[in-house]
Amino acid sequence: MAERIYLSIGSNIGDRAARLNDALRELNANEHITVIRVSPVYETQPWGLLDQENFYNIAVAITTDLNPEALLTVLHEIESGLHRTRHEHWGPRTIDLDIIYWGLQTIHTHDLEIPHPRASERNFVLRPIKDIAIDDPDIINLVDRSLATGGDESWIKKLGEVTLHYD
Repeated sequence: MAERIYLSIGSNIGDRAARLNDALRELNANEHITVIRVSPVYETQPWGLLDQENFYNIAVAITTDLNPEALLTVLHEIESGLHRTRHEHWGPRTIDLDIIYWGLQTIHTHDLEIPHPRASERNFVLRPIKDIAIDDPDIINLVDRSLATGGDESWIKKLGEVTLHYD
């Protein structure tokens, strides 16, 4: 099995489900990325800066022949194409794509830290990943440990009525 990379994608500006679909379409269209699994959509309380709209969040499992820095560049290009601006730390965003796990690797570069440095503290990242890592026991164990010790008390709600159509 190829090493799985887990992404977290979120949006809280405009048509949140459409933005998630747009991001998934862009990932799917990239010849270097294979989308393996996509979580259900969750509506979540904003994290950090509470005075903003709620987020829609998903997790995506992928494989790629790109290195971590090249994948990060692709994710930033997708964000830019979907009008992401970076004005306020933890502020509203049309789309946000983050690399959370690259298998069990630990990666530290000038621009990238994997596992994502705050993933273990955020239910909106962990719970969707748990949904899609069902056949990845190492990641399930990591997520379960983080959920047990993370202490995130923000609310999170699985939205069964929101379906993504990105093929």
